[in-house]
Amino acid sequence: MGVIPTGETHVKRSSSMSFAMRWKHENLRLISIGALFSIVMTVMFVLLLHGTSIKKVALVVNGEEKQIQTKQSTLSALLEEQQVSVSEHDRVSTGLDTKIKHGDTFAIQHAIPVQVTADGKTETRYTVANTIAEALQDLKVELGELDKLSPAPTEAVVAYTPIQIVRVEKQLEDQTETIPFDTVKQNDPNLLKGKEQIVAEGKEGVLAKKIEKVFEDGQLVAENVVDLKVEQESVNRVVALGTKNPVVVLSAASPDIDEVTKDDVKFAYKQILNNVSLTAYSIDAASTGKSSDHPQYGITSSGARVSEGRTIAVDPKVIPIGWWVYIEGIGLRRAEDTGSGVKGNMIDVYFENPSYAKRFGLKRGYKVYIIGKDKPVMN
Repeated sequence: MGVIPTGETHVKRSSSMSFAMRWKHENLRLISIGALFSIVMTVMFVLLLHGTSIKKVALVVNGEEKQIQTKQSTLSALLEEQQVSVSEHDRVSTGLDTKIKHGDTFAIQHAIPVQVTADGKTETRYTVANTIAEALQDLKVELGELDKLSPAPTEAVVAYTPIQIVRVEKQLEDQTETIPFDTVKQNDPNLLKGKEQIVAEGKEGVLAKKIEKVFEDGQLVAENVVDLKVEQESVNRVVALGTKNPVVVLSAASPDIDEVTKDDVKFAYKQILNNVSLTAYSIDAASTGKSSDHPQYGITSSGARVSEGRTIAVDPKVIPIGWWVYIEGIGLRRAEDTGSGVKGNMIDVYFENPSYAKRFGLKRGYKVYIIGKDKPVMN
């Protein structure tokens, strides 16, 4: 058997143990510090975890704010915890799956239904507005300047409030219409009484109108004239009315129609002429066209010589030549002459003095009695 060198072995073992002891002794402080740090960190993590699981948030429902402490992690869980119901029409400030953080504020507005009638249809819409005007803005319903709204914009909104909008539209339209002409009647002494004659044809005028048409929901409800202009004046129709009495052809056989007394002379007459015009002439060449050396100078168309106080010129179709007449204001006269200008109810009275005849002029409105061939005799 060999000899075991115990002494050498003892020396080596003793040396290894001394090194471990020295290391442990030298690092014991570091180990203690590390262990203590680990414990502190664990405690802090637990405290931090415990502290962050309870969050303080603000919940505003329909304008009323409430401070809440909660352990919920999402908004939907928080609302369920607080028994706050939310429909698809309600307004939520953020998504329901939003993670909750300490200090968050969440706002919920519950929408109410309203009945909106506009543009030919009625539908249920949901709004969070307080007034009708705010509701239209919230629902993005445009209201035209002329549109009619019921209820009034300031009215409060309640559930199922009927909001009615009548679309009002105005259109301008140009129109024309005729202006009727008037008929003007004028007396014509040259036209027989009872006869009518068109002097000028009438012509219609043109009136331009601007019409404002009002439509409500596409239906015409009113038309208003907003402008008038005469583009062409009408022209009156002129009609002549005859005032001339029919010419009565008188003869010796014509009956007397009545008897009167004028200037102490009583006579019967066959016809009365009203509104007779009187002129005057004399024997001079200016009136008769005959000079003193003319063989017919002073001789009338009847062959009688002119005589002041007796001779008158007449229209033979009205007063027969040779017949006596009585002219009111003048007296008895005899139809002995004619003249180119003496027509109808006109008589030319003879005067010897040319100057007086010229001054006589034209006189109207005389009444003449046609008597006959025989001169009345004074009583």
